[in-house]
Amino acid sequence: MNKKSALILLLALLMSLALPLLVPSGALLDNQRTRLQEEVWALEDEVEGGLMDLFIPSARAEENPITPLPDGFAPGYPLDPEGFSEAGYEDESISLTLETVKQDGVVYRIARVVIAHPSQLRTAVANPDAMISSMADKNNAVIAINADYMAKDPDKTTFEYRMGKKIRARRNRSKDLLIIDQNADFHLFVKWDLDQIKAFEADGHQIVNAFTFGPALVKDGELLTLDPDYGYNPKGDEPRMAIGQLMPLEYVLVLAEGRSEESRGVTHEELAAFMFDLGCMQAFNLDGGNSATMVFNGGYYQSHRTRANERAQSDMIFFASAVPR
Repeated sequence: MNKKSALILLLALLMSLALPLLVPSGALLDNQRTRLQEEVWALEDEVEGGLMDLFIPSARAEENPITPLPDGFAPGYPLDPEGFSEAGYEDESISLTLETVKQDGVVYRIARVVIAHPSQLRTAVANPDAMISSMADKNNAVIAINADYMAKDPDKTTFEYRMGKKIRARRNRSKDLLIIDQNADFHLFVKWDLDQIKAFEADGHQIVNAFTFGPALVKDGELLTLDPDYGYNPKGDEPRMAIGQLMPLEYVLVLAEGRSEESRGVTHEELAAFMFDLGCMQAFNLDGGNSATMVFNGGYYQSHRTRANERAQSDMIFFASAVPR
């Protein structure tokens, strides 16, 4: 509605309210009242939005642009080029904020993500292995990271689900487990057994994605005491990748760079403390070392990573837009 139309409607409304006061009692005949009302209605039809939109804008709210993504391995919707900035990406369904923190000789790449619907937290797999950058582009990822390098060996002892599809369901007594349910909520299992998983499903949880790697770093808001003998060089300074949940539909991805003059890398304990300080309710260590990769807007949100030295991998975790374009 333009300003001229709004002014006319306002004047018409004021006239209809004032006439009973200005005209002597009984002088405002029924036919005059009817004619005035018809003129107001006609004027309202000529301008967009109607009279209610002028005084109560929320009365005709815009249609919700968010459309949940389908089940399975469908890609995200194409992204809005105008949504990108140096600091991240934003549209009606997702907010991504990127930040670099230098602390104690370590460069941390941090991606904070807030989504509107659980379907926007997704995984993708490659067979044969592929670059995370290629998978991110193919799946219209807003932000993408490596997962746990899901091995294709059918005899491997791991518990793996991807987008609701069971890959394997074996207990690994030496590794922690991250399960993401139908609400995109994180659930960590330390020193777990299959009876716990059965009880988890019996409580109404659906396993959408599951990762065997770890260790679990933060559980239910508590910083965990980590096993000093856990795999993946727990006491060594290494490049690491972690994912955490802050609250429903709000997450943080952290890449600790390493093996360079600018950044030495971190131990498991240092990474756990960093995720705890970020406010994670749940946090889990993913594959690190040469696998640690964070891709944003067709490039890498990290130092010393190029197409020439990127490692091909079997799977990735990514966040997608829920606005069709």
